[in-house]
Amino acid sequence: MKLSRIFGIHSVQAALDYSPQKIQQAWVDLQRHDARLKQLSSDIQALGIEPEQVDRKKLDRLADGKNHQGIVVTVEMPAELTEVDLKDALPYIAGMPLLLVLDHVQDPHNLGACLRSADAAGVHGIIITKDNAVGITPTVCKVASGAAETVPIYQVTNLARTLRWLKEQGMWVIGAADGASQSLYGMDFNIPLALVIGAEEKGLRRLTQEQCDVLVSLPMLGQVESLNLSVATGVLLYEVVRQRLKV
Repeated sequence: MKLSRIFGIHSVQAALDYSPQKIQQAWVDLQRHDARLKQLSSDIQALGIEPEQVDRKKLDRLADGKNHQGIVVTVEMPAELTEVDLKDALPYIAGMPLLLVLDHVQDPHNLGACLRSADAAGVHGIIITKDNAVGITPTVCKVASGAAETVPIYQVTNLARTLRWLKEQGMWVIGAADGASQSLYGMDFNIPLALVIGAEEKGLRRLTQEQCDVLVSLPMLGQVESLNLSVATGVLLYEVVRQRLKV
């Protein structure tokens, strides 16, 4: 079981809202008596956990000097699954499969935002690379607002090999790349789909592109060359949703 500390009013509230069973321990500022902090303490007590009343200096140490707003909790982090888990899960996906693949994404805010979009769009799982990429961190969980608990996350050591295997299972591997001649809006997404998004600024690696059946791009009508990674992911996912719902 992997444990981590999260802190701050909003982060702790998100843990209570989406995964209260993962909270293991709590510390609160003994000198603060505001209503929001009292409510959080009461909600944690209702879980059978008695928050420890401590001074601000201890909270500063527990939060590594970051802004804790008077509360720190220890939580069990969501599991990062493996390629073996992916192979076990794929045959049991109900309906037309939709996977999101992130190639060396390193910003925890981007991963968290992608998780949130993936949950909303009904993605069956996210595949991330084990090396040179962010994993599940407290920041990711905070930005994801509960989606880190609801969308399976599979860490793989060799992304090209995983993509080849997905194609062998009948999945279409479609990558997003600036400058691709095929427009997002000219693609039929009513297919078993693994949608591949590249890293911040660098995009898809060459080996990853070579495993894609098709590369698509988003129309850019203004002066900027590309969208933020997580924004582009949301646009792509919701075009898949639109087509599949025939909206």
